Amino acid sequence: MDAQEDVIAILVTDHREVEQMFSELELLTGDIGEKGKTLAEQVVIELVRHSIAEEAYLYPAVREHVPGGDQLADEEIAEHAEAEQTMKRLERLEPGDTDFWPTVRLLMGQIRHHMQEEESDLFPRLRQACTEEQLRELGAKVERAKKIAPTRPHPSAPDTPPGNKLLAPGVGLVDRIRDALTGRGRS
Repeated sequence: MDAQEDVIAILVTDHREVEQMFSELELLTGDIGEKGKTLAEQVVIELVRHSIAEEAYLYPAVREHVPGGDQLADEEIAEHAEAEQTMKRLERLEPGDTDFWPTVRLLMGQIRHHMQEEESDLFPRLRQACTEEQLRELGAKVERAKKIAPTRPHPSAPDTPPGNKLLAPGVGLVDRIRDALTGRGRS
């Protein structure tokens, strides 16, 4: 295996993958087939895993290392909470529902704004404040967290340590079992 990627490279790769799924969804707008529902489910799965990992490891590191990091982390967590509410609404909708596509577009706007802020402000500040070794260690923690993270939005779950680190693995296991039983997120 190659050397561990740093946390910023990992999260930017996640952003590009989500953006690719958004582009695919935009091509389907108006389509009431199952492909839209499946793709929306895949987006939610990836966004939840990504958010859980950021909340468990990225934002605590921002608080610790970046000047003004508490306020920055709080703003990012607030954006996550808002997007999580939108994902929860989307989870209950079918592509034929009148609110499905407006909710998808709202989520895409929230996430695109969030990704742009992270990439233009948070990530450069973190890179300046941390050593490459710290960033690689964070990358390894984020990768591990994504593997056991929940796959469904849980707006009432804790979004800061220690609560999120304690509950996420168990909730993630339950979510993955539910996904396997229902076929959620698979074409």
